[in-house]
Amino acid sequence: MEPSCKRDFERLSKAFKIWYGINVESREHALRGWNWGKAEFAKAELAFNVQNRPAFEIPYSEISNTNLAGRNEVAVELALSADANDANSKPAGSTKNRGRKAAAGPDELVEMRFYIPGTAVKTEKGLKDDNTDEENGEEGEEQNAANLFYEILMEKAEIGDVAGDTFATFLDVLHLTPRGRFDIDMYESSFRLRGKTYDYKIQYSSIKKFFLLPKNDDTHTLIVLGLEPPLRQGQTRYPFLVMQLKLDEEISLELNMTDELLETRYKDKLEPRYEEPIHQVVTKIFRGLSGKKVIMPSKDFVSHHGHSGVKCSIKANEGLLYFLDKSLIFVPKPATYIQLENVAVVTMSRVGGAVSASRTFDITVSLKAGMGEHQFSNINREEQQPLEEFFKVKNIRIKNEMSDDTSALIVAALDNDDMVSSEDDGGRADRGSADEDEESVDEDFQAESDSEVAEEFDSEHESSGSDTEMGEGSDAGDDDDEDEAMSEDEDENSRPKKKNKA
Repeated sequence: MEPSCKRDFERLSKAFKIWYGINVESREHALRGWNWGKAEFAKAELAFNVQNRPAFEIPYSEISNTNLAGRNEVAVELALSADANDANSKPAGSTKNRGRKAAAGPDELVEMRFYIPGTAVKTEKGLKDDNTDEENGEEGEEQNAANLFYEILMEKAEIGDVAGDTFATFLDVLHLTPRGRFDIDMYESSFRLRGKTYDYKIQYSSIKKFFLLPKNDDTHTLIVLGLEPPLRQGQTRYPFLVMQLKLDEEISLELNMTDELLETRYKDKLEPRYEEPIHQVVTKIFRGLSGKKVIMPSKDFVSHHGHSGVKCSIKANEGLLYFLDKSLIFVPKPATYIQLENVAVVTMSRVGGAVSASRTFDITVSLKAGMGEHQFSNINREEQQPLEEFFKVKNIRIKNEMSDDTSALIVAALDNDDMVSSEDDGGRADRGSADEDEESVDEDFQAESDSEVAEEFDSEHESSGSDTEMGEGSDAGDDDDEDEAMSEDEDENSRPKKKNKA
């Protein structure tokens, strides 16, 4: 410490001692830049020390979640600051966002990972490192060091069971986004998703939208939660949480809540006991604890088959598009939410060949103020009329490009019919002599004898055929060479015959 800084430090320490009764200590920080050291759990923060000097500290209040990212790796997620949340709190295209650079928030640290190899010891007094266990003379249970670090951090940061009493628990609930099965623990101000690999802690205040959407199979229903800030798993963000529950699965649940708390705080919001289908129980408890209104499909839309959703796809991802009173939502992946007040025009068009285009069509939802567009593909042709009626009721302009393609489809169909008829009637005449060449027998062809084959490959071979056979062989030529062949026969007859050798 420099002399001037030392004098200032002495003055400050005396002032704190006199006015507040607090001793100010001087601690040197590690400035080597090393990324390995020792973690120390203090009363209100997690300190990372390098050579017994603090390199950085993380307050427990800034830790939003922690997960076991691997066998020896622990991921610590940090809470976003208020400035980062406010930067994108306004909807895209809002006039309040004008003047900003794409409503971008500041750069900040959102996740940190610790690699913790080896084992550590858990004693009766607490969690000790394996090096300090022998000094205390206590025998403890050896465990994976990363697991112990994770458990201590969960306790210190009040993540999980220590966050309060669990009001209700739902086991092994299938989630489509993020994919997996999670146990849901519901607390007073937050709920927790516990999976085999990842755990998530989500505040009820982060729930901005709450949807209950029946699937087209009549056996499942979807519960969709819109989150802000979105759920984060590494570099992946999940702005929507999608659960899938069975319609015929019954559950009997009694809330772990005192009668006094139920009457004073949750009167007319929650019931002490539930015995009904699980999707209704989950919906009612989420609605009672979060205070969010449940949004369901609009009564102004019914598909051709009597469902609330239309099967379609965004690029290569198939899903269901639901039509709500004030919005559209596509689930499960990628979950897409569109407010109807931001829709400028809906364009219906065909994409692909004549056959596929006659069965399906696409719709493109263009947004106002150049906010972009969303395309939904492979919609059944039978859903065109219900879609047009819904958009007319909502006073949304429709542009139908399929009528422009009708003449082209008719021409293509007529061309196909003409080609088929021409092949059936006169198609063979146009092929000329190709048909004759395919199935006619070559009358001039005669199988040659073995002797001819031998003559071709054996220069010393002597033919045993008679003059007559030689003459017949010469007749196999073309008609144009007939005179030449006859003259050759006369020359051969005039020559003396060879004598056979004894």
